[in-house]
Amino acid sequence: MSSANPDHSRAHGARYGESVAVNLIAVLVAVDEEQPRVLTIGGDALPSGPFALAHRSLQSGLRDWVEQQTHHPIGYVEQLYTFADRDRGGPADRRVASGARMVSISYLGLTREQQGRGTGGRASWLDWYDFFPWEDHRDGKPPAATVAEQALAAWVDGAPDAATRRLRSERRAVAFGLSPFGWNEELALQRYELLFEAALLPEACPDAPAGAALLPGRPMTGDHRRILATGIARLRAKIKYRPVVFELLASSFTLFQLQRSVEALAGHPLHKQNFRRLIEGQNLVEETGAVSSATGGRPAKMYRFRGDVLAERMVAGSKLPRAES
Repeated sequence: MSSANPDHSRAHGARYGESVAVNLIAVLVAVDEEQPRVLTIGGDALPSGPFALAHRSLQSGLRDWVEQQTHHPIGYVEQLYTFADRDRGGPADRRVASGARMVSISYLGLTREQQGRGTGGRASWLDWYDFFPWEDHRDGKPPAATVAEQALAAWVDGAPDAATRRLRSERRAVAFGLSPFGWNEELALQRYELLFEAALLPEACPDAPAGAALLPGRPMTGDHRRILATGIARLRAKIKYRPVVFELLASSFTLFQLQRSVEALAGHPLHKQNFRRLIEGQNLVEETGAVSSATGGRPAKMYRFRGDVLAERMVAGSKLPRAES
């Protein structure tokens, strides 16, 4: 007996009263002048567009939209996450017929530094710490992190009962690395969602009056900042077990440039000698024979990524060596 039943399908659709539209969203990252940058449209949105029947695949549809909106090709790309929450998004994510459920499929793309400078139209590259100032711990705890902790302390105190207060307090401590927990750079998404739940972000309070006590940080349309936080968390985790950072570098680089790029993405300083031993011990790079005099000191050796290492073995997972406190 056939499983397809048109009458049943129509009744099923009528029961729920909605159709589904698919939107493709790109988190495209570059590292430029030791800063992690994300490609935006109008400074408050990620490149995006609807998946159409004319698209050969989801990924080809994403590439088409990014190139149309930014005139920028995508290199490395991987699927990030599918967002289908009923209450997600804002006006920019509702450009479909009334009653349609929006499902957004996001992708993480990486491009090299020299390709991240020029774009067209309303596209622009922005420092991702403009959107998440509490995430940049390269020079110690940033003021925005302290402000966030204090604001969350008031949210904890405002809990309706003791059990909720304990739960909120623990979530705050885990997310922001308070005693006895340490700072975990991979929890970027959890921090954003906790701040959103506590109504400390503009996206959570669209009707908040001017001057409301909201955290610093550039807001984005709909849930695009949440999607960007998801991309940051994924990339911070991925650089620990896959050499994707080399997708962001020029074809040749110094070890100092490599370390600074990793620090920019991770948001915390690394121990110089331990980092170099880690890179060299995994045979990820090889000398090019050239040197760079742009360091201002002794000429530094230039290296390139050994792409054939991936054919030889999978890169072993390893924690990034933090700078000694």
